[in-house]
Amino acid sequence: MSRLELCVFLLAGACAPRSGEPVGDGSTTGITSVVVPSTGSPAETSGGSDASSTNAVGDSGGSGSTTVRLDVGELPDGGDPQPAGCKGKIDFLFVISRSGHMGQELEGYGTIHDRLVAAIPDFFSTIETKFADFDYHILVTKGDPYWGGMLCDAECPGPFTEKCGTDDYPCEMIGKVSACDQTWGAGVVFNAGRLAPNKPCEIASGKRYLAKGQPNLAETFACIAQVGASGYYLVGQALAAAVSPALTGPGGCNEGFLRDDALLVVTVITNSADDDSEGTPASWAQAVFDAKGGDSNAVVLFQVGVTLEYCENPPWDNPLCGLLDQFPLRTAVYAWDKDYGPGFEAATDLILEACASFIPG
Repeated sequence: MSRLELCVFLLAGACAPRSGEPVGDGSTTGITSVVVPSTGSPAETSGGSDASSTNAVGDSGGSGSTTVRLDVGELPDGGDPQPAGCKGKIDFLFVISRSGHMGQELEGYGTIHDRLVAAIPDFFSTIETKFADFDYHILVTKGDPYWGGMLCDAECPGPFTEKCGTDDYPCEMIGKVSACDQTWGAGVVFNAGRLAPNKPCEIASGKRYLAKGQPNLAETFACIAQVGASGYYLVGQALAAAVSPALTGPGGCNEGFLRDDALLVVTVITNSADDDSEGTPASWAQAVFDAKGGDSNAVVLFQVGVTLEYCENPPWDNPLCGLLDQFPLRTAVYAWDKDYGPGFEAATDLILEACASFIPG
């Protein structure tokens, strides 16, 4: 896929929901640094401020841009060279809340999804230029195990009111969707309800994720990424389920998505704190690391929610802060920042750093 095709494909997903609530107490903005600074205080600005900065720092303690080293050299005894990084293979897992609060507008800058889609093309283009053959898998899951929306179900067969929020809800599919459409963490292929496509997405392979060579990538990505706003925000529980052996193993809903020789990039998108997911931030993260053979440095986390600066001294025990704290390679932007680009740029640096030292098991 060319750089231009990637940009077009990702820009085409710019349809977005329209209502919402802030993460945490809504009082702190700014973009993350990747490690919690030993000094200093969180940024204190009003929602939607652009007074923010990004530090991309991995375990090595470096900052700024990273030069990828795809050949990690020969073994000390002069034997065969070790595998050369992730060789452009990256598995992207998007975990997106579909709470009714995800569509809130930031005046003049659109919804969370508007700003996310605006920043993604440069993110993918930068990655593509660093690898000779960029080979991706892209899976989107949502923050609950339900299909459609209760309000719309109750109004079938229509006419629909503003409570449902759509005129084309597929009532004929109630009770007929597959088991995977109603499974925690399964890749979405048929989003229904308010602000969703309300039609099946055309994935050529029949899988629940996109892979290199997928026809009509732009339209298909837009279809799976618009999870809608008729559900819940339990992103932690969905994350753990999406990478579980039950779903990624033989016969599982997400079978084939995770590759042993691919870096895993997790993007969590929510503007509601996750207080209700089963488990803890530590257990959600451990499920991810276990899926990568226990290697925490084979995973990069990007979060659109709260930042590490906010999490230095949060006003309450926010699970999104706990999740960020688990990952050695992580970066985030505040959900109400007007521009997610710097956060994606920081994530790109971390992906390159991780690929440089990634040795597939």
